[in-house]
Amino acid sequence: MSDTYTPPKVWTWDSSNGGQFASINRPIAGHTHEKDLPVGKHPFQLYSLATPNGVKVTVLLEELLAAGIGDAEYDAWLIRINEGDQFSSGFVKVNPNSKIPALLDRSGDKDIRVFESGAILLHLAEKFDAFLGPKDTRPEMLSWLFWQMGSAPYLGGGFGHFYAYAPEKWEYPINRFAMETKRQLDVLNQHLADGRFMLGNDYTIADIAIWSWYGQLALGRLYDAATFLDVESYTNVQRWAAEIDARPAVQRGRMVNRAFGEPELQLHERHDASDFETRTQDKIGET
Repeated sequence: MSDTYTPPKVWTWDSSNGGQFASINRPIAGHTHEKDLPVGKHPFQLYSLATPNGVKVTVLLEELLAAGIGDAEYDAWLIRINEGDQFSSGFVKVNPNSKIPALLDRSGDKDIRVFESGAILLHLAEKFDAFLGPKDTRPEMLSWLFWQMGSAPYLGGGFGHFYAYAPEKWEYPINRFAMETKRQLDVLNQHLADGRFMLGNDYTIADIAIWSWYGQLALGRLYDAATFLDVESYTNVQRWAAEIDARPAVQRGRMVNRAFGEPELQLHERHDASDFETRTQDKIGET
């Protein structure tokens, strides 16, 4: 970095600073406008976008349905975070933190809100007793799930922001977060040397959570950074990521609430399984 920043005694917000996401970042919480959320006919109402955190939930829902759990049917509504949909009064009621994904569980007598992607995964897995792994390995599964929740901010808000989104590229933060991202990839690579999935032969929500970030990074889908991070060198991660990527439920889950990238991989809203087969250009929308 050529310039040295001297922090002021009291920080004040410069709304013009922040690069690509300056228009939606702010130091206060709460809603900015009144708007109710749509509600469909299914037990679960998901409000999301197909970022890695959003993909976690749609993959699990599709896996539950693929496993024959019909009670996991859901409506997925698109939340365009670049347009501030997450600051509507309706969304803030479901998630006061104004981040996707947010889930409204309407399967019981009382609606239950669930926010934070890891909490949503755990809520759904426990509700249907699925993708949790054997009981005697539950602590290990939870450890890896919480590892992902604690580690991914270094990849996303750290490396991803400074490498791909910051208005200027600065050497120190890119190097700092690239080093941490590669350390995390090495943690996974060493662990996966001894097992097919994160818990040996048991595919769980820990795999779903970690794959949505690190698997997609390994497959070259995040931040256009595959070469920079030498992701091909993490051979165990590559093998694991490719196997999960080939699962039909994962392929469907990646598409839901996707409003960017290749048109053929986008399904803005999902209200029925047939939406994957009967998509039209109107459903895909503009790219």
